[in-house]
Amino acid sequence: MPHPLVDQLRFTRTEFWRGLDDLAETDAVVRVGPANSISWSVGHLAWQEQRYWLIRMQGLEPVSQRLVDEFCFGCPGSTPPLAEMRGLWDQVVAAADPFLDTLTTADLERWMTVGDVTFQPGSLMHRTIYHYWFHLGEAMGIRQALGHSDLQQFVGNIDDEAPLIPWP
Repeated sequence: MPHPLVDQLRFTRTEFWRGLDDLAETDAVVRVGPANSISWSVGHLAWQEQRYWLIRMQGLEPVSQRLVDEFCFGCPGSTPPLAEMRGLWDQVVAAADPFLDTLTTADLERWMTVGDVTFQPGSLMHRTIYHYWFHLGEAMGIRQALGHSDLQQFVGNIDDEAPLIPWP
């Protein structure tokens, strides 16, 4: 059974994609003002998960060097195809999930140092979850600016899909 915080991450991922339901490829690559395209945000979130769960936590090679080079924090915005970014995201998540399933409270609470960065994995988990919600809100704003209607209005069925489960 995954740690409850991992369940929250997975719920957040599904909510992110629920917010992108019926998003046309042509709209996914539009930049509204200084905002990045929605498709760039998908690549950026894949970059973060790859960076945290594969590279930093396990010392693995990246699934995609392109994510490192083009979708990092501070990388310039771009308009990559949404389907391509979804494919990279799927690959990263598939590689990360078996590791995430092994995490315990002790794992999430311990302090780690990789290179010159010291962190707690649980804080990385929180940062990732909040990062998804940030980009989901941004994507919804872009969709509204593009005239999309009938968008998701609120968080989905968290009571059944990711309820509060106390942990020590």
